[in-house]
Amino acid sequence: MNDKGRIAVVGAGLIGGGWVLHFLRLGRDVSAYDPAEGAGARLRDMVTRDWPTMERMGLAEGANRARLTFHDSLAGALEGAEAVLECAPERLEVKQVLFEDMDRTALPETLLFSCSSSFTISEIRVRTRRPERCLLGHPFNPPHILPLVEVAGGPRESEPVRRAMAFWEAAGKVPVHLRKELPGHLVNRLTAALFREAVHLIAEDVADVEDIDKAIAFGPGPRLALAGPFMNYHLGGGAGGIEHYMRHLGPSQV
Repeated sequence: MNDKGRIAVVGAGLIGGGWVLHFLRLGRDVSAYDPAEGAGARLRDMVTRDWPTMERMGLAEGANRARLTFHDSLAGALEGAEAVLECAPERLEVKQVLFEDMDRTALPETLLFSCSSSFTISEIRVRTRRPERCLLGHPFNPPHILPLVEVAGGPRESEPVRRAMAFWEAAGKVPVHLRKELPGHLVNRLTAALFREAVHLIAEDVADVEDIDKAIAFGPGPRLALAGPFMNYHLGGGAGGIEHYMRHLGPSQV
């Protein structure tokens, strides 16, 4: 990927820092902007601390921490960017203002991604002039380790979404497209459902916190690391697959 334009990261906290690490590992030029006092120093400290992990994961040709530049203005960070990753605090007004500014400042062909874990991209891009190039690009934390990215903001066959899916695939990620927008997107809602049930089991005094954590970590957890819920149930049905499982065991588990 190191023959493309640079990647701009707006917001240098945990998620933004993870993206900086990921794209530096790929040999990309990365620019960052965060108006918080001391943000640049904290970002460089994070990159220095976690760079050995990037080395163990494997560095692309040209990968170098020196390819990071921290800017004191949004315009400086966005100049010449192929894609912009917004990782600002989870406040809707902040993100709306940022996207209005980014849409006005970035090159017309630049993809603008929000990494929001809660808000829909339609809420975030409401003030922009080119809403079609403003898309959700929500990672699963930490983004420099885990491959998932959720993409939303248009039909899968639309030109911006096709570009977005290709961008993330070229970046070594596994993008999933959401046909509909909804708060929390896809993966956070799935994990929240599990957590709600865990809290309910605590409230019902079925087990303690430690045993519930063990039950997941040493039971379905490793299986879910290899395959999703539908494939797990399909495999659980043996030769008859998920149909056999639901027919014979489903009624007793409702």
